Amino acid sequence: MSTQPTTPNQPAPSSPAASAPRPPRRLGMVFGCAALVGGLCGAGAWYYFAHKNDLPPNIAVSNGRLEMTRLDIAVKYPGRITDITFHEGDHVQAGQPLAYEDNAEITAQLAGARANFLQAQETVSRAKAEQAAAQAAATLASQELRHARQMAAQHLVSDMEVQERQTAYTTRTLSAQAAEHAAASAQAATTAAASQIDRLQTVLNDMTVKAPVSGQIEYKVAERGAVLAGGGRVASLLDPSDTYLTVFFPSETAGKLHVGDEARIQLDALGTSLLPARISFVSPEAQFTPKYVETATEREKLVYRIKLQIMPDTVAKLGGALKAGMTGEGYVRTTPSAQWPAPKQQEQD
Repeated sequence: MSTQPTTPNQPAPSSPAASAPRPPRRLGMVFGCAALVGGLCGAGAWYYFAHKNDLPPNIAVSNGRLEMTRLDIAVKYPGRITDITFHEGDHVQAGQPLAYEDNAEITAQLAGARANFLQAQETVSRAKAEQAAAQAAATLASQELRHARQMAAQHLVSDMEVQERQTAYTTRTLSAQAAEHAAASAQAATTAAASQIDRLQTVLNDMTVKAPVSGQIEYKVAERGAVLAGGGRVASLLDPSDTYLTVFFPSETAGKLHVGDEARIQLDALGTSLLPARISFVSPEAQFTPKYVETATEREKLVYRIKLQIMPDTVAKLGGALKAGMTGEGYVRTTPSAQWPAPKQQEQD
């Protein structure tokens, strides 16, 4: 049996297992760190989205709808509408004529009242003239009576003559007093005629229906040619200077709110803006939660109505952007030192 000689400098063949490279330890550490960072990021994202709407302490929020004071524009006196100068949605100014009533009858009555006033003035003039004449006659009678008494003292006239002069003086004096009363009565008639003119002029002015405040026409109720009774509606007007958000809070929150407290409003249509407001009304009694209001829990069946009034200067700055029926959220503070929340970002579709 022969053996092959081996060369001392030739390396021995290695096994396949011994020749495979082993993975470095740093690669495992990188994968582990990446998994840890990913887990932390996921947890952070979950916490952010779960608590992004959390409110600061002592801040309460409730959703509601924006409202404006609604005024009914109505006629004061019955009559036929001859003209209407507005359309639904128009912005009108305070004192602007909106509708006209048929005023032919009142115009005729006013002309008659003015004629009566002139007649009363003539009566006053005549009464004053008669008063002056009666006063002059009374003065003459007084002088004649004094002269008759002097003559009687000298036995130049009889006592009968003195008695006649006394009777004449009494008669003239009473006539002067009657003329004075007649003049006063004529003056009173003149005042009454002037008052009648003023009354009819007021009625005539009121037959032109005007906007009581500046605002926007919501509805047109009557049409041209309609005959309305006294108090009949012509239109419905929204007053933007009295704009508020109606919200509802449970008794735990409502009991800490007072009229005049500061508030904030965020309307869905205006993005992330927080509008300054004040609490203008806190209902004294509870009511059932309206269907359109979302409550934190279903147990809040009884809530209190709160009005958050937007300041008139804020309404003016928005330039008509506020509209009745807008939805939004109202924020209130249960303690005066609480910090207002940051505006909530609107969700994108």
